[in-house]
Amino acid sequence: MTAPGGPHTDVAPGRTFALVAGVERYEISHHWNLRGPARDALRFARWLTRPGQVPAANVRLLLSPLDDPDTLDWSASEGLAALRTSYRPATEANARTALLDELPECDGDMLWIFWAGHGYLGRGHELMLPCADARPGQIRHLNLDSALRWWRTDLVKHRRFPLQAALVDACRVDAPRDSRWNFGSADYGGGHTVPGRRQFRLYASRVGEAAQNDAERGAGRFTEALLGELGDRSAGEGAAFLPDAARSIHLAFRGLRERGEGWQLPQFLVDRDWDANSFLDARPGDGPSGPSLPSAPRLDQAGWDGLGELFEGRDLPRCTYEAYAWAFKAAGCTTPVDGGLPADTLLDVVADLDERQGGRTGMPLAVPFVHFLADRTARPGGGPGGGPADPAWAAALAHWVRATRERLALPALRPPPAPARKATLHVRLESPPGGEDGLLARMWLRGEPTRHVWESEGEPVQLAAVRAALVRRLAEDAGGGQPHGGIGRIEFHVPYELLETDFDQWPVPRRGPGGRTRPLGTVHEVVVRCPQEREDTGTEWRDKWRWLHVHDGRHPDAVRTVEDADVTDALGLRLGAAPAPGCVLGHVSGTRTAALLDALLEGGVPVAVWRRGGGTPAGGLAALLAPDAGPGAPAVFALPARVREVRRAAAARGPEGGDRLVLLWDDPDDTVHLRSLAT
Repeated sequence: MTAPGGPHTDVAPGRTFALVAGVERYEISHHWNLRGPARDALRFARWLTRPGQVPAANVRLLLSPLDDPDTLDWSASEGLAALRTSYRPATEANARTALLDELPECDGDMLWIFWAGHGYLGRGHELMLPCADARPGQIRHLNLDSALRWWRTDLVKHRRFPLQAALVDACRVDAPRDSRWNFGSADYGGGHTVPGRRQFRLYASRVGEAAQNDAERGAGRFTEALLGELGDRSAGEGAAFLPDAARSIHLAFRGLRERGEGWQLPQFLVDRDWDANSFLDARPGDGPSGPSLPSAPRLDQAGWDGLGELFEGRDLPRCTYEAYAWAFKAAGCTTPVDGGLPADTLLDVVADLDERQGGRTGMPLAVPFVHFLADRTARPGGGPGGGPADPAWAAALAHWVRATRERLALPALRPPPAPARKATLHVRLESPPGGEDGLLARMWLRGEPTRHVWESEGEPVQLAAVRAALVRRLAEDAGGGQPHGGIGRIEFHVPYELLETDFDQWPVPRRGPGGRTRPLGTVHEVVVRCPQEREDTGTEWRDKWRWLHVHDGRHPDAVRTVEDADVTDALGLRLGAAPAPGCVLGHVSGTRTAALLDALLEGGVPVAVWRRGGGTPAGGLAALLAPDAGPGAPAVFALPARVREVRRAAAARGPEGGDRLVLLWDDPDDTVHLRSLAT
C-alpha cells in the first residue's frame, strides 16, 4: 500500500518494531501523576499486536501505572498477554536502552514510537518527555527530537527502518527555568544523515499547549481519536493511512474549537506527512489549500481604533494578568496552561486574546479583559502600576465595553470578582534618634478603613512591650468565631538590623483553657519589611513589584536562587538591572547573610526568603516551599501562606529549620506614609 504521494509503506508485520510508553506515576511528586497514559499505551500495544499483527517480541513496552499492573486489562490480545511478562518501568535508562540500544540492532522496515505522559519544551524547543524516575534535582527524560535526529543517521544501519513514526500524547509547554527543576541536557549525538529515511510526527498539541486527558475514562483525547482512525488496519495499512488519519484528527478537533468546546488554536498539530509536506488544511481527497481563518468572534475595526486610543502610552496595570485569566473564564474557556502574560503591552495582550477561540457565548476574549480592567482601575490601587484609582480611564474603558457589546450584539457580562482583601496588622519599629535603649513603635490596621491602633507615645520600649501590645490588640479584635478577628497577616516594618528577629516565633495565647501558647507565625502570615532602606532604590523596588503582579508571580524568571558563591559586591547591581527577579531564595551561610540582605535592598528586590542564621534546608528552599507543585513553583504570591504552612509543620516537628524561615515581603503599594515616630 502506498501513501498518496509518499513512499511504499506496505510493511510486513514481522519487520515492524515499536517503543510504546505510558507514564502515570512520577517520583518527583504525586501532583505530577496522571490517570490514563498507561492504559493508552496498552491500547496502542493492543492495536499493534492484534489488528496490526506485530509480534509481541518486536514491541518494547514501558509502563509506570498508578495502579497495580495486574489490575490492567492484558487480555485484549495474545500479544498483549505476552507483553505482561516483558514490560519494564518507564525510567530514563529503560527508555534509552530500548530506543538507542535494542531497537537499532533489529532488522526492520518500520519503527513506531508511541509515548503518553507529560511533555516539556527545552530552550531549543526540543520535546522532553519526563520519565517515571524524574526527580526535582534531575528531571530524567527522553529528548525525543534528539532521539529522532539520531535515528536518521548512519548509527542505524543504512537499509534498516526507512520509515519511522512518532506519536506523542503529551503537552508541549515550555520547561521552567527555575534552578530547582533541572532537566539537564540529553543530546544523543548521531552520525551522518541517511538519505531516504522518512519520519512522520503527530503530536497531541501545538507548541505552548496542553494535551487533554479524560481521567474518568483513563484515556487521552489524542489517543482515543488516533486509535479510532487506525481501527482494524494492519500495521502496514496503518502506516500508509497515517497522513489521512492525522488530517481527520485535525479536522475533528478544529470542529470542536469552532463549536466552542476548546480554546486552543488548534489543540492538535500534525507535523509532516511521509513526504515532509504540510497537509493540515486539506480534506481527505482534496489538494493542498491555504490556512483557514479562525471563525471565532473577533474585534471589529472600531473596537481596535478605540483600544488604540485608550491604551496609548499606558503601562500594564498590576491587575493585567488577573484580567487576562478572567477573560477566559468569563467567556467559558480554559485558561492557557502557562502562567504569565503573552506580551508586554496592552495592545499585544489584546491581540493574543483576539486570535484565540472564544467559548459557546460567542464573546471575543478581548471584551471581558477590558471589562475587568475597567472595574479594577476604578478601585484604589487599581491604576496602572498599582497606583491610585484612575476613574477617568476606568470610565472610558467601561464606555468602550458598552459600545462594543451593542455594536457586535454580544451577551451581557457579569461583574468581575472583587479583589480579595485581608485585614493586615502593621507594626512599625524605629530606632530612637538619640540612641536611647529600646524602640519607637506604632501599630495600624489596614482594612476598611485603615486605622491607627497603638503607639509607644514617643517613648522607647522593649520588644517585650511591643509583643504585649500586639497580643492585646489581637485579643481585642477577636470575634465572629475567627481567631484574632480574621487578621490574615502581620507585617513588621523594621530597621535593617532587626530583619532577622524571630517575630514569627513570638508566643501568642492559644484559644481554649490552660494558658498555652503558639508561635505567632503558625497562626498568622508573618513577614518583615524594610521600607526605610528603599529610598535610594524606590524605582527598582516598584518596577519589580509591578512586574511580579503583571505576570502573576509565575514568570520563569520571577524567582532566583542565590548561593554563597553568588554573593559578591556586584550582586546588588545585577539584581537591580532588570525587573526580574522579583523574588530571591537565599541559600547562604550565616556569614554571608548580611551581604545578601545588602544586595537585596540595593537591587530593589521586594520578596525574599532565607533561613535565619544561614544555611540551606535539605532539598533547598524551593522544595521546602512548594514540595508538591509542578515546575516553576513556588508561585511568588503564594509565599506568605506557604511559609506559614511550613512554620506550622515545623511546630509539629516537620521540616528541619522550617521555624527559622524569614520572609521579606515589601509591598510598595501597601505603605502608609506616616510621620516619623521620632517627631
